[in-house]
Amino acid sequence: MTNHKRLDEPTNTETVGHEWDGIEELNTPLPRWWLYTFYACIVFALGYTVFYPAWPGLHSATPGILHWSSREDLNAEMKAQQARNAPIMAAIAATPVEALPDHPQLLKAAIEGGRAQFRIHCIQCHGTGAAGIQGLYPNLNDDDWLWGGDLKAIQYTLINGIRNPDVPTTRTSQMPSFGRDGILQPAQIDDVVSFVRTISGQDAANASSARGAALFAANCVVCHGAQGKGNRLVGAPNLTDKIWLYGGGREAITNSVSNAHAGVMPAWGKKLDPVTIKMLAAYVHSLGGGEPNPPAVAPAPQ
Repeated sequence: MTNHKRLDEPTNTETVGHEWDGIEELNTPLPRWWLYTFYACIVFALGYTVFYPAWPGLHSATPGILHWSSREDLNAEMKAQQARNAPIMAAIAATPVEALPDHPQLLKAAIEGGRAQFRIHCIQCHGTGAAGIQGLYPNLNDDDWLWGGDLKAIQYTLINGIRNPDVPTTRTSQMPSFGRDGILQPAQIDDVVSFVRTISGQDAANASSARGAALFAANCVVCHGAQGKGNRLVGAPNLTDKIWLYGGGREAITNSVSNAHAGVMPAWGKKLDPVTIKMLAAYVHSLGGGEPNPPAVAPAPQ
């Protein structure tokens, strides 16, 4: 490599003095429009740092002579939106959750509000589509409900949660660990699993399921019922459908019978306001598995 400068004859432009294998670099000046644009950007940047928050300090950035703040703008926009939403929020607050379907516009607003709140508080477990995760969190789109799927039942579950020891009114169900606690022997558990798979339509009846029927009657009907259709009063699932939180295969059912699961859901009544919970109930109910509200019971005559 040589290092010398000269004028390039075809362009009459000075070279920078570098040459690589006969290739020389020209010292072509930058276009004036580009330089002016560059200088204008510098002036603009300096002006911006004077008028707006820019330079970081120990505790905050320089405020700028305009004292503009993106946080204050956001707070102002949020307060304005809250003011616009106040009438509808007040109407939702004044309407019992089971009465929302009688007010279509109010129900629609509650569902949309619940959709937004679901993305904040619920997708961490139930997922963005509320499909849950098998073996961990229930699918909220199906029509299988341990404690009921009408608006009021969903609202109660949201407020009180599931298995919250510090909430006296929390939802609680107790499934014995028949294997871990030695209530049933492995062969007996295998027979019970055969019976469950038979009543759920997965296997044909056989000798194992016949023995399991007697064991089921002696140990399981108190919660799941004689037909295995469950009991919402105690949160016992329906074993005859094909919806399984922890899996319906033989291995999964064996594990559930042997080592009972005890899922936990937060008691949102301690963390969210009543209107937000009501909107969440409306949204979850709208996902496809929501059930009609039970008919009102007339008061007994005095």
